[in-house]
Order: sequence, then C-alpha cells, then structure tokens
Amino acid sequence: MSVEGNFSVTTKVLTAHVPLALAEKVDQLAARLERSRGWIIKQALSAWVEQEEERRRLTLEALVDVDAGNVIDHQAVQAWAESLDTENPLPVPR
Repeated sequence: MSVEGNFSVTTKVLTAHVPLALAEKVDQLAARLERSRGWIIKQALSAWVEQEEERRRLTLEALVDVDAGNVIDHQAVQAWAESLDTENPLPVPR
C-alpha cells in the first residue's frame, strides 16, 4: 500500500517488457522532471487508459447515431472533400 497526500491508495505492481530505447526515454524524462520512473509510467498509462475510454465512448455514441439513421452519404462526403482544393468548395454535407 502506498500513501499519496492524506489518501491511502491500494496499488498493484504491473510488469511489462519494453524496448530498451523506450526505457531509456522514460529514464531521461524521469531525470529531467525529477520524478520517479514509476510516476512517469503511471502518468502515461493513465493518459492512455483515459484516451481509450473516450474512444470507446465516442464509438458507442456514433453507433447510436448510425442505428438512428443519422449518417451522411459517403459519396456526398467524398465530393465535398474533393471540392476543398477548388475555387468553389461545396458546403459541408449534412
């Protein structure tokens, strides 16, 4: 168990093999930021987990739109995209 501030946090040790170059970058960051290697890895892992949770939330939200028929025709999007580098770009398809 580790203690952060006045909060008691139960922890679990995770082990991973990482490429040597990545491990060296983590060590360099730790030294530069005057933080432990564990702190750097915890920050990176927390950010990645948060990003993946957000990606899943957005995917589920998009699937609800698809099920409701709230989609834009692929050909309309493609025509719009191709028009962007012309003098008269099409309006964003809705």
